[in-house]
Amino acid sequence: MTSSPVRPRRVLLIVGGGIAAYKSLELVRLFARAGLEVQAILTPAGSQFVTPLSLAALTGRPVREGLFRPEDETAMGHIELSRWADLVVVAPATAGLIAKAAQGLADDLASTTLLATDKRVLMAPAMNVRMWEHPAVQANLARLAGFEGLHRVAFVGPDAGEMACGEFGPGRMAEPQAIFEAALALMAETTTRPLAGRRAVVTAGPTFEPIDPVRGLTNRSSGKQGYAVAAALAGLGAEVTLVSGPTGLAAPPGVARVGVETAEQMRAATLAALPADVAVLSAAVADWRVDVVATGKIKKTPGGPPKLSLIENPDILAEVSRAGPQRPRLVVGFAAETGDLVARARDKLSRKGCDWIVANDVSADVFGAEANAVTLIRAGGESEAWDRRSKAEIARLLAARIADHLTGPA
Repeated sequence: MTSSPVRPRRVLLIVGGGIAAYKSLELVRLFARAGLEVQAILTPAGSQFVTPLSLAALTGRPVREGLFRPEDETAMGHIELSRWADLVVVAPATAGLIAKAAQGLADDLASTTLLATDKRVLMAPAMNVRMWEHPAVQANLARLAGFEGLHRVAFVGPDAGEMACGEFGPGRMAEPQAIFEAALALMAETTTRPLAGRRAVVTAGPTFEPIDPVRGLTNRSSGKQGYAVAAALAGLGAEVTLVSGPTGLAAPPGVARVGVETAEQMRAATLAALPADVAVLSAAVADWRVDVVATGKIKKTPGGPPKLSLIENPDILAEVSRAGPQRPRLVVGFAAETGDLVARARDKLSRKGCDWIVANDVSADVFGAEANAVTLIRAGGESEAWDRRSKAEIARLLAARIADHLTGPA
């Protein structure tokens, strides 16, 4: 028996009426760039600040606005919407929407859907500071926070700052990035974990090849992308071993990190972590090391700099790809190139014998940065380009593709 492919996660976004509604457009972009499906409900008040056309263009879906549209409600559309999503996000969550949700009122599409949903709800409050501080609003917030189980409501924000009205204090809607991150964290708690019971090994960071006790050969890899991949796989339920070269990063929650320094050490730790269902080898392993490491610090001499004799390091990606019975079902390599990106990556995929390769152009601002743009290339010839986005988003997209592959037909 085989499992069905992993579908993208789904967000039902309710856009309330408030000046902060314009931020919902950027929030939709963040969800879409992370590979999530978004369906928008626009309240009548919300339509005074953003248009249905804007939301439809960004979500790729018709915007739902009314409760009594025959084409929607013949199939009980508000019930269907409440079941379709993995998470309901209300941004901006006005005082009116908060009150309706707290009191169980249902007189329009947004409030009816909130009452009918069996999914977690994330609210991003937005209102004037005096409204926010009013005892009625605070009582409604406390009531929502007291709901139990799937009816619990989570909140992000509000932030303190200058209001559109000129007043200052708490009430500004949280920024789209903060809402996006809160939504992902909440979905990680409530969605299925398709990689539960699967084992993954991830390599990350640089290697350091000593020349003498104080010097060595290394590279500029920060390890951020590999650590993000390890975190994303763990978030989908995988048991992850992260083999890491020297970095300043903390191990992601739920990930077992094995610290190494040299390519030889990384090879040994990676092979020791097998068997695994998937190996993602993102580390920037040094191609060469010195033939003989000096036991003492090499000193300057009148004869000029020393001549270093270099030898090749082990090819960890090729070795894992040809590991026989211990070979992971899916081996994913990384190709950092400075030109002819796709052609060189396809050549590397063929030479190494891996299944997929993630190609990224490192001629620009990539090393140590928070964002990346990559192309995922499969051995069958298919490719998928992901434009520049956060490394965490790249990792989540890659982890979703891995889960789809591993839970599909063998």
